[in-house]
Amino acid sequence: MLLKRHRSSDENKTVKRHRRSSEALLLPLHVVELILERLPVKSLVRFKSVSNKWKSTIESQYFQDQWFLRRKQSRGPDVLCVAIGDDYYNNINQGYYEAAPRDTVLLGSSVVSKVRLPITNMMLCHGSCDGLLCSYCSFTPCVVINPATRWQQSFPLSNYQQLCIDMVDKNQYDFPMPKLGFGKDKFRGTYKPVWLYNSSKFGLENVTTCEVFDFSKNAWRYVVPASPYKINDVSFPVHLDGSLYWLTLCEETKVLSFDLHTETFQVICKAPFPRSSERFRSRNYIMCILDNRLCVSEKKGTTQVIWSLDSSGGNKTWKKLCSIDYAKTLFGVKPILPLAPIEFLDEKKLLLQDSGSLVMHDLHTKSYDSLLEPEPIEYPVSYFQSLFSVSSN
Repeated sequence: MLLKRHRSSDENKTVKRHRRSSEALLLPLHVVELILERLPVKSLVRFKSVSNKWKSTIESQYFQDQWFLRRKQSRGPDVLCVAIGDDYYNNINQGYYEAAPRDTVLLGSSVVSKVRLPITNMMLCHGSCDGLLCSYCSFTPCVVINPATRWQQSFPLSNYQQLCIDMVDKNQYDFPMPKLGFGKDKFRGTYKPVWLYNSSKFGLENVTTCEVFDFSKNAWRYVVPASPYKINDVSFPVHLDGSLYWLTLCEETKVLSFDLHTETFQVICKAPFPRSSERFRSRNYIMCILDNRLCVSEKKGTTQVIWSLDSSGGNKTWKKLCSIDYAKTLFGVKPILPLAPIEFLDEKKLLLQDSGSLVMHDLHTKSYDSLLEPEPIEYPVSYFQSLFSVSSN
């Protein structure tokens, strides 16, 4: 008598997975794409293993562009509180750390959460560019990382970083420490890290020196001519619509732009405040991007004013976006540095960062609420998830 063999539970699961995969492959490709466009990043990363066709679809530039556009149109930006560095600073195990429920706040369609990146560079470029973050240091290779897919790529030291290393080797520590800029050439779709630094402390004759990294050649190159004005290297450069922006360090503060396509510098307008030629005083000014607009924040005594650049009609004028009264905030004291504006969330609520906490300012009620308590070394960034990597552009 023949005994019928029963499948094990693992075998049954394998058969069911194979059946579902086979059924999925029978769907027309355009239907598959419409379904995949509505899925989160984690699901898409897993579904690349369904078939070679699904993998090539999800990794295609067209699909990634469409998925990213759909996500931006369907909801507001998220905010990632990015912790970087080693265990000495973060007190958690090496590797990715994703937010626990207590470290997540929902604001309308936006999510404020925490993430830790497994990198040792201690600085992060302002904001994100297409869901990519760029971490850097004056002495170690920079890293571009996608926190959603966990893709990352480092790139070699620039000439500026080598100059810093040479100065330290000579026990000379009085050299510029600018912030790295990171943005995208919107015409070619290529990402570009940019160092722009004041040259005099390195004994160079030019006013500033500019270096751009070319991922296709895996090399840095100089851009000549660089900015004719010294830059405020205390403030972070910001990226908007294919250009990077700096504040200048001169008698009359100007807003300087660097077109990432033509790689040319241009002064676009004066700043809405008189001057910031003194380096210490320049700490009172923060440039940022809010609601896809170039903004400058100015700390004056017990208040902080945020200005927005209006370029409608071809004329560039500054408009007062809002004012923050320190006496009415949760702190009730004047902070040493201005609060850093992060992003508008849930319509008219502005998220700000103080050195010790995240604060939500309601522009209608003028009220303030404390949100997540950040780690000692943590950078809140406005952020949309994406599937992008440098190699996909």
